[in-house]
Amino acid sequence: MLSRHQLITCAGIIVFVVLGIAATRLPEGKPRNLKVLPADISDQMLDSIMNTYNKALGVSCDFCHSKHKTIPDALDFADDGVKMKSEARKMMRLTIQINKDYFYYDTTRRPEYLKVVTCNTCHRGDPFPADL
Repeated sequence: MLSRHQLITCAGIIVFVVLGIAATRLPEGKPRNLKVLPADISDQMLDSIMNTYNKALGVSCDFCHSKHKTIPDALDFADDGVKMKSEARKMMRLTIQINKDYFYYDTTRRPEYLKVVTCNTCHRGDPFPADL
């Protein structure tokens, strides 16, 4: 049988372990560096939008996203090392603003998700569209 001192010691250890587990933050998943799209966008919606960009410009993800420095054959989506990423953000802001100013009739949807004027409107599968 455990003595009173041993019971108190065991209870104290259990309390510290439980508090330590409760205070530990779990990893938050994939790192994000969203500056144009909403921070609360779902992974599914983000992937859908990015796939739309890929098709509209006829490019793959590494057109805007840099290669991961430590994981072979992986991309670092949070890194801003590729100049095209900042250009893409400018274009995203442009199309969002056009859609918001001229086609924002359904206010139940976020203007970031409107698809009236899109990348494909000008690019038509070309990463660098011809002058309009």
